[in-house]
Amino acid sequence: MAKLTKRAVDAAEAGAKDYVIWDDELPGFGLRVFTSGKRSYVLQYRSAGRSRRFTIGLHGVWTPERARQEAKAQLGRIAQGDDPAEERLLDRKALTVKELCDLYLADLQAGLILGKGGRPKKPGTIASDLGRIHRHIVPLLGSRRVRDLTKADITRAMKDIMAGKTRISVMTKNLRGRSIVRGGAGTATRTIGLLGGILTYAVEAGIIETNPAHGVRRPKDNVRARRLSEAEYRVLGDLLKTASKNENYRMSVEIIRQIALTGCRRMEMVTLRWDEADTDCSCLRLKDSKEGSSIRPIGLPVVEYLERRRNEAIGDYVFPGRGGENAFGSFPNHWGKIFANSPLADISPHVLRHSFASVANDLGFTEVTIAALVGHAKGSVTSNYIHTLDTALIMAADTISGYIQGLLDGIEFKQTAYALDRGSRKAALVQFLQGASISRSTSQNAGEHVGP
Repeated sequence: MAKLTKRAVDAAEAGAKDYVIWDDELPGFGLRVFTSGKRSYVLQYRSAGRSRRFTIGLHGVWTPERARQEAKAQLGRIAQGDDPAEERLLDRKALTVKELCDLYLADLQAGLILGKGGRPKKPGTIASDLGRIHRHIVPLLGSRRVRDLTKADITRAMKDIMAGKTRISVMTKNLRGRSIVRGGAGTATRTIGLLGGILTYAVEAGIIETNPAHGVRRPKDNVRARRLSEAEYRVLGDLLKTASKNENYRMSVEIIRQIALTGCRRMEMVTLRWDEADTDCSCLRLKDSKEGSSIRPIGLPVVEYLERRRNEAIGDYVFPGRGGENAFGSFPNHWGKIFANSPLADISPHVLRHSFASVANDLGFTEVTIAALVGHAKGSVTSNYIHTLDTALIMAADTISGYIQGLLDGIEFKQTAYALDRGSRKAALVQFLQGASISRSTSQNAGEHVGP
């Protein structure tokens, strides 16, 4: 044995086999010499009755004195019960964020990740999660070990998404051509929300003890607060009239109009089936909405539209694709083209849903009534059946859809009430719109505005 000095280390020569030169002053500290000539400092010790070897580092990166100091520090930890070799092994085996995402996605595809109401996530949600994982989370954090993630790391990733650092042009299956993943505040909010869910999954699996995403301040998603004004509803009506002159857009125009008149989610309307449209009871009986099965009261304008459309129905879907066997598939592409370069280029189908609820609030309906109309979980209809005597919700749906229909048609009107039977409802709606026309004419002649 010899004391490991720089001269002794430099003089060590490679042999036919790897060998170790042990230091004669610090027990367990040595220099391993490889057949290749490479040399590294090591520490041999016993832990839990087993002999363990810990590699400090390569000579050249480490000097003999620095390596000796590190060996002393590690021996101090060993004396307190730590095991540095085992810790390093566990660190090397520690899951990366990408590996955690792979585990999460495997359980997601198997229906083991539950969403709202304790139900498996829907295919559309799964597709969105896949996109956010592969296009934002993995590129920014994929190589990081989950156990090392900090709140600061997640905040930095969120800001990178907001700044567009993950912007990319990708091929999509649903749309022809390429789609641009732009990032922005809304994307950052939803992506970090998803990452928080994945890290909660890691906590529940025992991979980490706490969720570092908790407490990260996410930007407010302004899309959720956007609503149409009366003037914008009239602009929307004009855009739809113009678009309907193009035969290719006619189906999408009808879908947009019905979303505006019902407050339904985009896919609830696009995939609406005829066996879900109960026009006799003035409601939609959705079998698989975001909240599971859901019953939505609908106003008379929607009821009459569905009855007219049923006479020319092809297949099971209210808005069928080619051949009638599938739901209409061109809506996202058409939406972008209809609103491109218009004053409403910033809106989404959700804005129509939010605007429907906002109009209902403007007209004085309660939060519980509005929640039942739009299918919020907190205000879902408690019974599984809407009877024809549930006049309050039907009258509310009539009033709101009639009001929005009037705005789309460019008229102003005053709120009114409806009776339950079909004839009375029809007469009331006609009177409602006629009164609006008179009010509009009077206001124009008088040079003043008559609001609802």
